[in-house]
Amino acid sequence: MARHLSERLSNALTIDVEDYFQVSAFAPLIARDSWPSRPCRIEANIERILLLLETRHIHATFFTLGWIAERYPVMLRRIAAAGHEIASHGYGHLRAWEQDADAFRNDVVLSKTILEQLGGQTVAGYRAPSFSIGAANLWAFDVLQEAGYRYSSSIYPIRHDHYGMPEAPRFAWRPRGASGLLELPISTVRLGRRNMPAGGGGYFRLLPYALSRQLLRRINARDGQAGIFYFHPWELDPGQPRPPGLPLKTRFRHYLNLGRMQARLERLTADFAWDRMDRIFLKADYA
Repeated sequence: MARHLSERLSNALTIDVEDYFQVSAFAPLIARDSWPSRPCRIEANIERILLLLETRHIHATFFTLGWIAERYPVMLRRIAAAGHEIASHGYGHLRAWEQDADAFRNDVVLSKTILEQLGGQTVAGYRAPSFSIGAANLWAFDVLQEAGYRYSSSIYPIRHDHYGMPEAPRFAWRPRGASGLLELPISTVRLGRRNMPAGGGGYFRLLPYALSRQLLRRINARDGQAGIFYFHPWELDPGQPRPPGLPLKTRFRHYLNLGRMQARLERLTADFAWDRMDRIFLKADYA
């Protein structure tokens, strides 16, 4: 499934569309039934992202919660009208391994239906909340294929205390011998016997920008592969409400360098070529 290295290989820019109070690490302290009453900041943060992408002439993939789409249909249509891909992040940010097969099927079918009806485009992609597909629930890929998805981006091939499948392939692969579904993992760089995260999230805020740039360049130049990068709208929002009682590790991971994220994204989008997941990966050379 290797790609031919072009003069400037396009990487996939992806956004996980969820609000600050829906983060999995906050789940023990923020009840789901309190979500509707919490101040939502998603619209303003999405507008900042859309403006940046418009300025850079970039199209991206927005993995969107069905819960968000239902409440902000105008925002969803704004994303679609700007030429971006709408993909599914599930309905209510339930991790895949928290559900049995029937519940998971209901979740991914419901979210796909909502997004297609409101966004006006076919939904081909899915990303599990918190990269919650791994060795223990690979059956989820069968469900996704049956539900009509063409690709997933749900496995992060690293070691992490909340998720990860380090033994998984680093680049596009077909899980469980599936003929119609690609798994497109978040980008990593192989260093010694371990995979180093190179595809965004908290690592992008933690590590110096120069290192993140070097790792992505290595994926493009040495591996000849398109990188897959992700971030969240709340990562551009240092003024977001801060729930009390969060553990120190959670506070560190969530709030570190939020004030620097906008500038780093501006550099990242200028330093590399970017496009939507479907345009990069749903092509003949990945068939």
